[in-house]
Amino acid sequence: MIKKDYYEILGISRDASTDEIKKAYRKLAIKYHPDKNKEKQAEEKFKEAAEAYDILSNPEKKKRYDKFGHSSSQGDSGGMNMEDIFTNFGDIFGDAFSFSGFSNYKKKNMKGSDLRIKVKLTLNEILKGIEKKMKVQRMKMAKGVELIFCKNCNGTGQITRVTNTILGIMHTTTTCSICGGLGKKSERLPKGVNNQGLKKKEELVSITIPPGVTEGIQLKISGKGNDAPFGNGIPGDLIVVIEEIPHEKLKREGKNLHYDLYISFPDAVLGAYEEVPTGDGKARLKIDAGTQSGKTLRLKGKGLPFLEGYGRGDLLIHIIVWTPKTLNEEQKKMFQQMKNEENFIPQKSEKSFFEKVREMFSS
Repeated sequence: MIKKDYYEILGISRDASTDEIKKAYRKLAIKYHPDKNKEKQAEEKFKEAAEAYDILSNPEKKKRYDKFGHSSSQGDSGGMNMEDIFTNFGDIFGDAFSFSGFSNYKKKNMKGSDLRIKVKLTLNEILKGIEKKMKVQRMKMAKGVELIFCKNCNGTGQITRVTNTILGIMHTTTTCSICGGLGKKSERLPKGVNNQGLKKKEELVSITIPPGVTEGIQLKISGKGNDAPFGNGIPGDLIVVIEEIPHEKLKREGKNLHYDLYISFPDAVLGAYEEVPTGDGKARLKIDAGTQSGKTLRLKGKGLPFLEGYGRGDLLIHIIVWTPKTLNEEQKKMFQQMKNEENFIPQKSEKSFFEKVREMFSS
C-alpha cells in the first residue's frame, strides 16, 4: 500500500506558505469531518488530511519529508487516530463545529486495538512486490453476547462528580469503570469470551506488498486488527512490519545492490566474460583486458525499484583479482621471467581510491 504524496493530498504546491498549508487542511477537514460527511471513505480522508498537515506544518518534519519522502517517518504506526486529531488540531476548525459533542462521537466510534505482525521477504519478493496470505489471530465480536443498559452511568459512559471546594463547585468527569465508556455492559458471556465480548479467532488475511519496500517499513491494513469492545465501533488496523532475508550473494544498500566478483589473474590480464547474479536472474558481464582489482562496474537499472517513484537503482560489481597463494615450479619460473618486464611494473592509477568512491556515489 503506497502512501499518497502529502502535497497532493492537500492540493498545494511544494513552495506553499504556512498559511496556505493551514487553509488547505482546514478546507479538507471541514469537508470530510465525521459530524458532517457520512460517506464511507470520509473518515479515512479526514485522517489522511490530518496526517499530511501534521508533517507539512512542522518545519523539521517537512524538511525531512521533502528530502526522504515517506521513508523519513518509517517508525510511525501508519496514520493518526481521531482523538489525536481533535486534541492537536481542534483549534483550526474555529466555530465550524462544536467539539463539546466529541466525547459522544468517540463513544459511538470506538476503535479496536491494532495488531502487529512481521513479514519476512526475499530480495526477489522485494524486487517484484508480492501478495501474501497470512494467518492472523484476531479478537472478534463473539456470538451470544448479551448487553444491558449500564445503570452506573445511566448509559452515558461517563461519571460526573460534583465537589465543593474553597474555590467553588468543581465538576469532574471520568470514564465509567463498569462499562468502560460504552454505556452498556455484558449480562452473560459465553465460554472463551473476554470481558469485552471478544473471542480470539484465526483469519486468513491477504497483504499486498509493493515493490521496493525496505527493512523496518510499516504497512497498514485498515480494519484487520481487533474488533472494538462488544463490537461497538470499528476494528483496529493490522500493522505489517517488513523484514528482509539477506541474499546469499548480493548486498543491498538503499536502492542499489552490490556484488563482489572474484576473477583470476589471467582473466584480469586478458579479459573475459563473467556471469553475475541480479535480483531477478543473471547478467553476462564483459571484463576488459587489463582490469585492475578494486574497479567497480555499474549495471544501470539492475537494482531495486523506488517505492515512491519510477525507475530502479543499479547493480554495482566490485572486481577483486584473486592472487594464488601457491605455485608450482613452472608457474614460479614464468612469473619470475615476467617480473622485471616494463608492463608488469605497477603504475599509479589515474584516480585514487577515494576519487573513485566519490565518483561512484555522485554519478
